[in-house]
Amino acid sequence: MNTLSKRNFEFSSKKQLLLETLLQQEGLGSSRKISPQKEVNYFPLSSAQKRLWFLDKLIPNNPSYNVPAAVRIKGLLNVAVLEQSLNEIIRRHTILRTIFSEVNGNPIQVIAPELVIHLPIVDLQELPSIQQDKEVQLLISAEKMRLFSLNQNPLLRVRLLKLDSNEYISLVTMHHIISDGWSTSILINEIKTLYKAFMAGRSSPLPELPIQYADFACWQQQSLQGELLKTQLAYWKQQLAGLQPLQLPTDKPRSAIQTFRGKTVSSVLPPQLSAALKALNYNLEVTLFMTLLAAFQTLLYLYTGQEDICIGSPIANRNHSETEKLIGFFVNTIALRTRLSDDLSFQELLNRVREVALGAYANQDLPFDQLVEALQPQRYLSHHPLFQVFFTLQNTPMTDLDLPGLTISFMEIDSQTSKCDLNLIVEEKGEKILISWVYNIDLFEITTIQQIAKQFQTLLESIIADPKQKIMDLSLVSEAELHQLEVWSYASN
Repeated sequence: MNTLSKRNFEFSSKKQLLLETLLQQEGLGSSRKISPQKEVNYFPLSSAQKRLWFLDKLIPNNPSYNVPAAVRIKGLLNVAVLEQSLNEIIRRHTILRTIFSEVNGNPIQVIAPELVIHLPIVDLQELPSIQQDKEVQLLISAEKMRLFSLNQNPLLRVRLLKLDSNEYISLVTMHHIISDGWSTSILINEIKTLYKAFMAGRSSPLPELPIQYADFACWQQQSLQGELLKTQLAYWKQQLAGLQPLQLPTDKPRSAIQTFRGKTVSSVLPPQLSAALKALNYNLEVTLFMTLLAAFQTLLYLYTGQEDICIGSPIANRNHSETEKLIGFFVNTIALRTRLSDDLSFQELLNRVREVALGAYANQDLPFDQLVEALQPQRYLSHHPLFQVFFTLQNTPMTDLDLPGLTISFMEIDSQTSKCDLNLIVEEKGEKILISWVYNIDLFEITTIQQIAKQFQTLLESIIADPKQKIMDLSLVSEAELHQLEVWSYASN
């Protein structure tokens, strides 16, 4: 049992289980240590990397696995110091100077002994304000759709857009095969630390990393066998036995080959609703993830009438302290399958969802690709083999970007891609809860997604009003909308 568990807190058994799960998610729950490998320049791929490598071969010229970020910088930026900071990060994290090749048909990752990048600057100072804004948006769109070649360095790109002498926009793009959302946070935080130090004439204060991503890939290949593999595979086989695909109605027919064109509809939950959700979580001893997952599955149940709902969800998969500050592609996918029925109350459903989530967390080590290989579901080029709908909670750690003489803020980016039919993304920012719906534009009209977003918020309000309601009695239509329908009905009669 870990140190925190030994303290004399009076947790209920449910809270104790939740604590253990959260500790595991934060990298404090695993004792299987990852050790550095011998110093060679080529290594096997991790399971997640193999999937992306295979997809790149199957569907080339696909920008949906670009990970873009845009940062607005105001103040006297020292471009040379920023470049120095980036190159120190590339030196520290070997994954940033890694390419992907083949030996006898098998993929390997090859690490360049060194790599130095130079920051290209696009000067937009002479453009009028309105034209400058348009050009910035065009450049951001072009950059996030610009393709990488997995066999060519670098798989990290950084460009500076110079708006005037005191304002820049930095465009940072990495391929998903070397990074994830957590990695972007690490990159930004290390830039902040190094830029401060180098501006003050000091050397890097960052400690050397205990392992590199390639060490994790080797460890994963060696450790996921024997009893661990057998136990987790048995769990997932039982959990997903007899799974049928979700039949979510679409506005357009599905094409024979999956497309990845996407858009995003976003909103912020009202403050009162956000506070009420957090109070509900506390009273029922669940997390925000569990409550919103249960609500999302309820919404899908009410739309489809299917009593067996399975949703995919990415998980950070950094359950070792050595990986917490490491750039790389660690994210794994877990399947969250829940059975619903008309006579089930939302609170009863939430209990089920909690058990499903805790079981999935406890068996998160098994790479999703190994699970699919073991299950051997019928494959389709038109959609994901197990689920078409995802639920994502963004809990990537991010510190304030306070830099000497600079004001920095992140810019919202619509990725214009969608890896699945529909992905509900939830992000907590202080007291706010942000809701984003990423959808495939070749399946859904924007008006449909806007209606889904509106009905989801109404559903949450109905849940807060009485979580003991039967899920069939929960409302998707607000009282104001009901009143308007009654007025129209009365007028038509």
